[in-house]
Amino acid sequence: MKNRTAKIVFAFLILVGISGYAQKNSKKSFDVKQNEVYIDSMMTNALEKRFFPGAQVIVGSNDAVFISKNYGFQDYSKKEPVTNDDVYDLASMSKVLGATFVTMRLVGEDKIKVTDKLGDSVPFFKSTPIADLTLFELLTHTSGLKASITFYQSLLSTPDGSPLLSNHKSADYPELFDTMYVNKNIIYDSNYLSFSPKENWIQVYKKMWLNPEFQKTVYEQIAHANVNQRGKYVYSDLNLLLVKEMIEAKTGKKLDQLTKEIYTELGISKIGYNPLKWTSIENVAPTELDNFFRKDTIRGYVHDEAAAIFGGVSGNAGLFANSQSISIICQMLLNEGKFQGKQILKAKVVKEFIQSPLAKEGIYRGLGFDKRKPDEFFRANDFGHTGFTGTFFFMNPDNNIFIVILTNRVNPTRTNRLMYKDDFMAKIWKQINK
Repeated sequence: MKNRTAKIVFAFLILVGISGYAQKNSKKSFDVKQNEVYIDSMMTNALEKRFFPGAQVIVGSNDAVFISKNYGFQDYSKKEPVTNDDVYDLASMSKVLGATFVTMRLVGEDKIKVTDKLGDSVPFFKSTPIADLTLFELLTHTSGLKASITFYQSLLSTPDGSPLLSNHKSADYPELFDTMYVNKNIIYDSNYLSFSPKENWIQVYKKMWLNPEFQKTVYEQIAHANVNQRGKYVYSDLNLLLVKEMIEAKTGKKLDQLTKEIYTELGISKIGYNPLKWTSIENVAPTELDNFFRKDTIRGYVHDEAAAIFGGVSGNAGLFANSQSISIICQMLLNEGKFQGKQILKAKVVKEFIQSPLAKEGIYRGLGFDKRKPDEFFRANDFGHTGFTGTFFFMNPDNNIFIVILTNRVNPTRTNRLMYKDDFMAKIWKQINK
């Protein structure tokens, strides 16, 4: 009898132990079946309505993956189903997973401070109107710089000086680009663009090389890009172009090298800039049919034009990845900078960057990270980022949950904004972030 009682007690203790471990190491309220059915339904509807041709989705916690699925095809020809190995152009998700990521590492190593000023770090900007901008202002988009500048358009002209784009389709403006029509007689500036390789010139597309002198004109434009709204929130690609300059000046290394060092520590290889250097073109989801600048369906090269003129390595865009690689980064962040026993980022730095330091001023933004004013879709401690090409990742440390959704909604054209009108990504996030 004593032996039987002892066995029952022992079995009970094991059961309690297992239950306690499961509650500690998984998201207690996450219903995998229910959420998978919901995501499947949303994806089926999105594919039917042509929000995008295909997608990758991963949902998990700091130590587990609950759902990992692929949907649809790489494009509307439906010849190549989406696979785990496919990588997507992350667009502005690169702001976090590239330049911000490196900044966090450098802050943790005391190699850079968020109070550092642009002009003190990068000699080019020392005597410019933006010399006093701090790294904090750039990361929180409170620098006052304008949202963007279409630098590449100064590389284009027409023989008679007529506009590059028109609101109306005609014989002279036959091809659509976004919501405008493109002049059929566009000329490329031969001083800065070449369609054959030149020594020290930068490859910006398949058979397109850029004179690096053009980049100086880009920085000159940024230096005078209006800081009258300094202190107010204006989301700007220019901010992260400058963050890249600061971290490269501080370290003497290029952004792609710095990111690769961290990715290698994490053991992820399907993430990086210029994907044709590390994967096959067959595993890169195509983006837009660009009738304006590159005259081609873009595949294997960055979609964003500003990132293109920096050779595909930029602070604002340029990264390609599959959802699995990003999921590991999410787990590391939810685990306060640690992954598989390695402290990739300092815990105090992760905490600092994912907060909303300016929330009292009505600015819901982390350092680099996207945060939202709490509403029906987002909670106060949610953080992540989105991308113009149709990408999304968000986390909630309170619920210990993350989601990664990668699509190429800009294929074949960026005019397709159906997923935004339907709050598609936000609805899925709301469902799993209960």
